[in-house]
Amino acid sequence: MLNRAHTALGSVDLEKAVEGNAPFELKPLSDNARGQRKTYRRGVLLIHGLTDSPYFMRHIAAFFQKSGFRVMAILLPGHGTQPGDLLDVRWQEWVRAVAWGVDRLAEETDEIYLGGYSAGGALSIYHSLGDDRVRGLLLFSPALKISPRAAWANCHMLYSWLIPSGKWLDIKPDLDIYKYESFPKNAAAQMHALTEAVSARWRNHEFNVPVFAVASADDATVDTAATLAFIAHARHPSSRLVLYTTDTAHPPAGIAPEKLELVNSAIPEKRILGSAHTALVLPPEDAYYGERGEYVNCIHYYPDDMEKYAACLKHNGPNFQGEVTEKNLASGTLCRLMYNPHFAQIKVSLRKFIDTLD
Repeated sequence: MLNRAHTALGSVDLEKAVEGNAPFELKPLSDNARGQRKTYRRGVLLIHGLTDSPYFMRHIAAFFQKSGFRVMAILLPGHGTQPGDLLDVRWQEWVRAVAWGVDRLAEETDEIYLGGYSAGGALSIYHSLGDDRVRGLLLFSPALKISPRAAWANCHMLYSWLIPSGKWLDIKPDLDIYKYESFPKNAAAQMHALTEAVSARWRNHEFNVPVFAVASADDATVDTAATLAFIAHARHPSSRLVLYTTDTAHPPAGIAPEKLELVNSAIPEKRILGSAHTALVLPPEDAYYGERGEYVNCIHYYPDDMEKYAACLKHNGPNFQGEVTEKNLASGTLCRLMYNPHFAQIKVSLRKFIDTLD
């Protein structure tokens, strides 16, 4: 499927595009990963975000592999191929894909953990609330709330048979080989429906499994306040939140200090104004999105400001990096940050969290 799609798209490096968008699995490296009832003690299912691909989970996957986990990373329906494949998908298809992945992981592991980025975080929570086999959650910028306007996104169906472009919120160049830049309205509508379904499940549920979450206060894609509320609701003593913020002097209310790790996301010497939704799960050394990576995220300028779009695309230029907030955009030419300068510290925090599970 991926070969056909990327051949039709004319991908310059077909093998690279197919491999990065494909689901994958990793086996633990150590002998002490053996289980009592199954082949392995612990397993984690990794779930990517909306318009993303399993590529985004590869570095997190490598960490879990080294930590003794059996790792499986799925590809959600409508993803990894072309943006138009999200025009007709339904959120229930994503739910079924997660359930299938959990069942496969359960065949090999005693303990099941779910790790999700953005939409994958919402799907992880949704599944865990109906499956007692899940022993813990690992959430990266979980999409627990998005704009209510997304609920009306599919109103285009009334007229898009006549005006096909009405099916799209954004039509972009789609230069990124691991993430769609163009965005169908149906994707927004399905994401909104998923967040509503998750909210209906967890608000009346006693949430007792341990949760490790990472979020950015500057996130322009999801509502970080919803993540804070979820962590405050997570009762397990091992639960933790790593929050990237430019205001470390004022921790969020409602979360016990022992649950919270604040990280200053501004790095002036690197012209990094703060973190971003797109930045949390990828390290600076990532070959495609990293500090010296091939891809630069400038689609926020396209097509309204082509001069800034061209300036932003220049590698090693005097551009700022961060989230596409109004304040940051006013600072000068801005690349949306695609990597986490503090990724090494995330692994340390994750290691501490895993140690509390024993």
